[in-house]
Amino acid sequence: MPLIKEGVLAEDSWQALADEDELVEGPIVVTLDRWQSEREALLSRNTPIGVRLKSDQTPALLADDLDRFAVVALEFPKFNDGRAYSYARLLRDRYAFKGEVRAVGNVLRDQFLLMQRCGFDAFEVANEAAAAAWEKAISEISVTYQPGADARRPALALRRNRPAA
Repeated sequence: MPLIKEGVLAEDSWQALADEDELVEGPIVVTLDRWQSEREALLSRNTPIGVRLKSDQTPALLADDLDRFAVVALEFPKFNDGRAYSYARLLRDRYAFKGEVRAVGNVLRDQFLLMQRCGFDAFEVANEAAAAAWEKAISEISVTYQPGADARRPALALRRNRPAA
């Protein structure tokens, strides 16, 4: 699947593995179940590792191991299941996770800005054609009113820093 990162189509060096897949060389993303059952074997590999959480699996299940992951992929099983928004915010604010927070599954362009504001910084999109629409959506809104988990400064903070008229 195409990956949008830092506002543009990016090369995805990560390989998502199902529980029954053989381990491969290079960076991998495994399910929480696989991480819990094969933790020591996965840690013994000398390659980056990521974990994928289903919408009913909270980041609290990984709190003690978050520093071991370069990527946490949060699943959107359907467009109206928003638990991953809360999980992204928890990863950034409560757990101070500095790695990549990736949105996977039913990821929609019109939800991009809110996802980004909650702490997502990478997005798996449906296909190459959708990627162009995503790139356009990224630049549509430049000012926000509320603080978020991203680096954008809200409108009030921007107003305070402008020179007097």
